[in-house]
Order: sequence, then C-alpha cells, then structure tokens
Amino acid sequence: MDQRTGLIKLALFGRPVKDSLSPAIHREFADQLGLDIEYRAIETGPGEFPQALQAFLDDGGRGCNVTLPLKGDAWRLAATSSQQAEQAQAANTLHWQSSGWFAHTTDGIGLMEDLRSNHGIAIDGKRILVLGAGGAVAGILGGLLAAGPDQVVLVNRDQGRAQALARRFGLAGKNSVIAWKDLPGAGCFDLVINATSLGHQGLLPPLDIPVFAPDAVCYDLNYHHASKPLKAWCEANDQRYIDGL
Repeated sequence: MDQRTGLIKLALFGRPVKDSLSPAIHREFADQLGLDIEYRAIETGPGEFPQALQAFLDDGGRGCNVTLPLKGDAWRLAATSSQQAEQAQAANTLHWQSSGWFAHTTDGIGLMEDLRSNHGIAIDGKRILVLGAGGAVAGILGGLLAAGPDQVVLVNRDQGRAQALARRFGLAGKNSVIAWKDLPGAGCFDLVINATSLGHQGLLPPLDIPVFAPDAVCYDLNYHHASKPLKAWCEANDQRYIDGL
C-alpha cells in the first residue's frame, strides 16, 4: 500500500494475460468494499518473472495473482507458503509480508465452490479425468481428492511430470496416470477437466465422445478466447460444457 495515498497496488503476472478479466473483477470487488486499488496485468514469461516481481515490489506492489506459466515459479520465489501451495508446489497468489512473499493457491477451493454451489455437481464417488499436469492441476488436485471421488486419472504428454504429481498427492497406483494414446481404453468419466493451455493456441485436446459417461460434464479451466476450441467441440457433440470463468 502507498502510505501517502492509501492506494493498494496489485497485479496479475503471466503470459498471455491481455484477455484476462482479473483486473476488471478485482476492481469491481474493491469498489464493493470501498477499497482504492490499482490492478495491472503484466505480461511476463518465466525468465523475466523474478525481475518483474521485484520491480513491482519496488514500485509499491504488495499483492499479485499469478497465472500460467508462472505458478510453479511463484511458489519457488516465495519465502513462506500455505499448506495448499506447499503441497501443490504452485501458487496463484502472492502477498508481501515482512519476511518476504507469502504464496497461496485458491485454485482448488475456487473450482470446488464453482462445481458445488454454481452448478450442483457432486464429486464423491465419481470418476474424474484431468487433462494436463501443470501448475493449474497441482492447484486443484487437493480440493478434488478431498471431495471423495472414486478415481482421479491424469493424462499428460510428459509422463514423468504427471507421475511426480500423482505421487505428491498420493495418486500413485494402477491407472492413475495414462498417456494420450491410451485414453481410448481408459473407460468413461463423469467429469473431464481440461487444464491444458492448448486453447491459447487455438487448439483442443484430443478427446472423443466415448470418454464421457452419460450425463458427464466437461469443465474447462480456461475461459474467454482460450475456451473457444473446446467449447465449440462440445457444442458440436452435444456434450455439457462449463468454462472456467
């Protein structure tokens, strides 16, 4: 906070962030609470993030959100972390304290609140397929597992990364991680969560309808332009779809 004006300087770091609604959402939230904030979207890649974060701090910044591909970097740069961020080894929120940056992730609780409260989707006893194994997946796995699903399966191009994530969250076991080529033989799922960044390149994951159980839901962590390819595919195949807004 700027002690002279009371202005709270906040930001979003990531790439790409030009289409992010976070600045508008946070300004609306601040207006409701009577807070004076400045919230900027700062386009930043992994190699530039430490310097950009320091420059933000030097300019009076005291809190930020972090999106792809920087969530792992945000956790590593923090002096301390919440239990959720420590397990995920990824963070979407940094808050400056006297000891340094404090890292937290709200991805898991945000996803679960949206599924339960906004869409009436229960997780307990369900088979869940998660596409991807990056920082976004690390952020949501804890919340998903706590809800008591029957099985959570990760599918990812980098098998080593997915296996490491599965072990960290206690998923290591038969069929907890599969390759894309093995997806057709994995059966059907009640909830399919897209946590890949393919939509940012105008692409969609290689899915086929048999992966979806009757009444299944496709939940995309992306929104806006990045959600369009998968949304269009689901609409063309009469598959229920929810974006990540």
